[in-house]
Amino acid sequence: MVNRIPKYRRQKRSNGDIAFVELNGQRHYLGAYGTAKSKQKYHHLLVEWTTAGGQLPVPKEEITIMELLARFLSYAQKHYRRPDGSPTSEINNFKIALKPLKELYGLLPVCDFSPLKLKAVRQQLIAKRLTRKSINKMVGRIRTVIRWGTENELVPPEVIHGLQAVSGLQQGRTEAKESGLVKPVPQAHIAAIESHVNRQIWSLVQLQLHTAARAGELVKIRAIDIDTSGKIWTYTPADHKTAHHGHSRTIYIGPQGQETIRQFMRGRPVDAYLFSPREADAERYRQANTHRRLNQKANPRKTHRVVGNHYTTASYRRAIERACKLADVPAWTPHRLRHNAGTYIRKEFGVEAAQIMLGHKKADVTQIYPEVNRDKALEIAAQIG
Repeated sequence: MVNRIPKYRRQKRSNGDIAFVELNGQRHYLGAYGTAKSKQKYHHLLVEWTTAGGQLPVPKEEITIMELLARFLSYAQKHYRRPDGSPTSEINNFKIALKPLKELYGLLPVCDFSPLKLKAVRQQLIAKRLTRKSINKMVGRIRTVIRWGTENELVPPEVIHGLQAVSGLQQGRTEAKESGLVKPVPQAHIAAIESHVNRQIWSLVQLQLHTAARAGELVKIRAIDIDTSGKIWTYTPADHKTAHHGHSRTIYIGPQGQETIRQFMRGRPVDAYLFSPREADAERYRQANTHRRLNQKANPRKTHRVVGNHYTTASYRRAIERACKLADVPAWTPHRLRHNAGTYIRKEFGVEAAQIMLGHKKADVTQIYPEVNRDKALEIAAQIG
């Protein structure tokens, strides 16, 4: 039995408000707000919904792009989760990719979405000056949503078949701009931030250089996750870039990395995160020249930010960006430190060694990390030419 009648509601948009009704936690978009057509559709849906006892099977031909996106994002919130239950960044990636689709064709029945319409969405991304690789990834995510709708019998199969015919943008054959090569951070720019970051952030920087690990693989490292039985320690992160593909990842920690970690392992529970922003804040307060009086009122909070028990890739990146600004050097990201390590390893030990340390499944991926070793090239040229 239906106890509450869902209301005819408004969603404000810059290019015209949209009417919708929410049934069983799903939004059904009705068209332009206030129009007779949208109100008529609302009443038809309500009659069907109440007659069916609060259930509404929507025919494929009536599902709009916006309704499909709402259902997919509801699914994505549950699907794209890390082993600890926290949401992955993929949810936000989908929201960014789907925004231009919603703006252009939100009210279009999903069965009418065609290859030319997908190319129109892609053209909007090109006009926004996004890079070719980013655009191809975003178009791929749009196809993922349509494919999900197809497997759940919300979208006719011919729709995804048509979209598969849209090939990706090719280098040199599109007006989309190319992304620049990610280069290692100059050593002077790394050294410049040392005095502007806490010991936790600086240790993360050093550990990336010593291990060639990704930032996301190190921010959650715990003593319990490290095998210290051998001369070279090994760390197997539960959460890493390719974990959802069933791939394993082993990070090798040599003497310098061990020395970096060891200071954080003393006097700490084995299941506690080694790099803690709460601990960093406590250290900063202890070192401060001035302290709050016991009866001093607390200042009102400026943000809703809560200091966690481990750094995230975002908080780690922001700390480095702030330090770069204070040190008056060009901003760089933690991801580039991996290129520093990859370049050095390949130069000294070869491609296969770099592939193992970087955790790549294919050697061709490793090729993007090193810079050209000019001195080696000159040496070879002198011998063969």
